[in-house]
Amino acid sequence: MTTPERKFFSAFHQRMLICVFIGFSSGLPLFILLNLLQAWLAKSGLNVKSLGLFALVMFPYTWKFIWAPLMDRFSLGKMGRRRGWMAITQLGLFFSIGMMGMLDPMKHLLLIGLLCTFVAFLSSSQDIALDAYRRELLPDNEQGLGSAIHVNAYRVAGMVPGALSLILADMMSWQWVFWITAAFMIPGFICSLLIREPEIYGVPPANLREAVVLPFREFVTRAGWKNAFFILSFIFLYKLGDSLATALATKFYLDLGFSMTQIGAIAKTTGFWASLIGGMLGGIWMIRLGINRALWLYGVVQAVSILGFSWIASQGANPYILAFVIGFEALGVGLGTAAFVAYIARTTDKRYSATQYALFTSLAAIPRTFINASAGFIVDQTGWFMFFNICFVLALPGMMMLPKIAPWNGNK
Repeated sequence: MTTPERKFFSAFHQRMLICVFIGFSSGLPLFILLNLLQAWLAKSGLNVKSLGLFALVMFPYTWKFIWAPLMDRFSLGKMGRRRGWMAITQLGLFFSIGMMGMLDPMKHLLLIGLLCTFVAFLSSSQDIALDAYRRELLPDNEQGLGSAIHVNAYRVAGMVPGALSLILADMMSWQWVFWITAAFMIPGFICSLLIREPEIYGVPPANLREAVVLPFREFVTRAGWKNAFFILSFIFLYKLGDSLATALATKFYLDLGFSMTQIGAIAKTTGFWASLIGGMLGGIWMIRLGINRALWLYGVVQAVSILGFSWIASQGANPYILAFVIGFEALGVGLGTAAFVAYIARTTDKRYSATQYALFTSLAAIPRTFINASAGFIVDQTGWFMFFNICFVLALPGMMMLPKIAPWNGNK
């Protein structure tokens, strides 16, 4: 191997390693809000309707495009636009997550809601910086694999609040559980201190007006108003079904009769390995398939996997069925998310990566926040079996847009 080739592969491996660390940091706070918070409040006695409404604390994820231009325009000291914002949000997340467990859900429910909203704000702000950093770090031909690795690390992060923390909760106080969980933000913070600021593409916004106007103008000018509408609609719809299906997953498992230790050891562990395999296969296959065909094939698996929840809802607390269903669902989500994230990255202009990426991912987060808040009311009216059938139907509109958004024979 020649010296230039060695340098290329060394830089390639370094870029992929960075994707691991920033993907893990991105996923951890979200899964704390989705899994650990839900288990904590459920064990404290909150009913299914109240748990569903707690999804509203994640509304900052849907509005992050509003303050993304500020993060595109301003830097924090010598660390730069990306690394500075990454480090400050990660440090804030460590302390906010740890403090959460020091509160009593029966006495401080409103305060917990406000603190969770602040965690969501810090987490979504971290995502703005992390997504922009990854978009600027990776060449276009590495976006598919880099996105798959990012998704894998993102899902691995879910093992901490979704498995380890639940098991620890059966052995120690919630206060210690939250501080131990928060400590997993530290590796990402150290990574932010060690890595280099990415190369700036084009001229950074000269003022706040340019930071706000130019990203939206470029997107509309490039795609046209009609195509821009179709792209935004697709981003909103593609993961609507599986997002709603997993909105109250922990509550669903508890209602079936599983203990928190079983959920952590069986469901989450199985889901971890399946999503890991799905994400890796998704990235490798995407190199040959291309992003367009991956959206088709992976999307089918993602949608069909939702029906597994309907099956286990009709079977009861069978740990073997649970392991299979969670594994298949995690495989489908791992595949679908890898293709979806690669598509969003491809659609983003590197000159305005923070603002445009924030806009696209904000739309993708709307179902997880506002629509998922209705999950508890739907379950209360229909029961778990019909709820998951409804989720499957909601997965179809996004798939129906693929001929327009990502033609099978498209060249990308």
